[in-house]
Amino acid sequence: MNYDIIVIGSGPGGYVTAIRAAQLGFKTAIIEKENLGGICLNWGCIPTKALLKSAQVFHYINHAEDYGLNKMEASFEFPNVIQRSRGVASKMSKGIEFLMKKNKIDVILGTAKVQKDKKVSVTDKDGKVTEYAAENIIIATGARSRELPNLPQDGKKVIGYRQALSLPEQPKSMIVVGSGAIGVEFADFYNTMGTKVTVVEFMPNIVPVEDEEISKHLEKSLKKTGIEIMTNASVESVDTSGEGVKATVKTANGNITLEADILLSAVGIAANIENIGLEEVGIQTDKGRVLVNEWYETSVPGYYAIGDIIPTQALAHVASAEGITCVEKIKGMHVEKIDYGNIPGCTYCHPEVASVGLTEKQAKEKGYEIKVGKFPLSASGKATANGNTDGFIKVIFDAKYGEWLGCHMIGEGVTDMVAEAVVARKLETTGHEIIKSIHPHPTVSEAIMEAAAAAYGEVIHI
Repeated sequence: MNYDIIVIGSGPGGYVTAIRAAQLGFKTAIIEKENLGGICLNWGCIPTKALLKSAQVFHYINHAEDYGLNKMEASFEFPNVIQRSRGVASKMSKGIEFLMKKNKIDVILGTAKVQKDKKVSVTDKDGKVTEYAAENIIIATGARSRELPNLPQDGKKVIGYRQALSLPEQPKSMIVVGSGAIGVEFADFYNTMGTKVTVVEFMPNIVPVEDEEISKHLEKSLKKTGIEIMTNASVESVDTSGEGVKATVKTANGNITLEADILLSAVGIAANIENIGLEEVGIQTDKGRVLVNEWYETSVPGYYAIGDIIPTQALAHVASAEGITCVEKIKGMHVEKIDYGNIPGCTYCHPEVASVGLTEKQAKEKGYEIKVGKFPLSASGKATANGNTDGFIKVIFDAKYGEWLGCHMIGEGVTDMVAEAVVARKLETTGHEIIKSIHPHPTVSEAIMEAAAAAYGEVIHI
């Protein structure tokens, strides 16, 4: 069973890689041990967005009077909300199955292990082992919820994101440890649906990778909805011997005990690099990640790695881009390296957060003289009409050349707007070019133009 390319893992890194390889004329196979689409489609990006949409609709119904409608009281059966989310994930996974057939990609179900001499052994569910060979092997095995020694997950009272997507009943109270995208999104969902939520964050700010002003605004917004937030705090131990869970939390003022039905550990991810043959083949790793060159080839020629298992941003769109770049390079095409400084990040809580490029602090640390512009969504006609004025757009430009250094947004729908900044930065657009690009009115997107104008003292609507 010989192929040009074998891809191990069918997440947004793996399946996109396989499709691009097939488009380029490579005889391609993809190996998956569970569900096509990987964690993102089945247990991550997609089903969480389905849950958050249910929560948003629930919120809107309960606030019908804000829109001039008669008062309504929404109710729900929690299993039905979970069932809708699972249905969305299942539909997307079936869509990947269709794409595999359309592109004539062989799907091999089982657990893969790389072997020497460009071979892969696959163990199916019955324990049968089959060996396959390929000129190029691309490893895209993704990641899982990271477990801390003091926060062991039992899948019932101390859970990871996977269990949080499919709880049989809604908990009355929940502790969320970690306030990155995963933690904040689940905190927002469960809180909106009526669960009492407390977020514990080790760093001084929630969503700590974001611009400080964005983080502080989000914290205020989430607190207004009833979420309790503890920063500069860490869970030292958990006790699950009783009905719920008791967490001992270290704070600046000493230890306190939090009690809840469930604790969600959202402290990051761990790469799936164990027991896949890396050591036997001699593929080098460091700090739990596979080492690769600029074209994603590992230390052993013919073996490549992309996505969450290498030391780049662990994001679905990054994995997809890496896979496409990898196979295009294998094909011998003229390929441009990925600019990891121009990767957008999105958090889909309410209000949403989206950003790309340098934060204000990073720009100053790099020695730039900067111009900063901000535009509040309370001054946006469309946001006001929508009833979603919580948030602002912040842009950062190099004062000397006008280079767009960073864009940071918080507000309803901003995850669908950040691509403007990504493309503009890719094209080396200046601040004045954004100001002179006519944005449609009324839209929330024109707030980007207004923020750019604010940076140059030309803003009209504030």
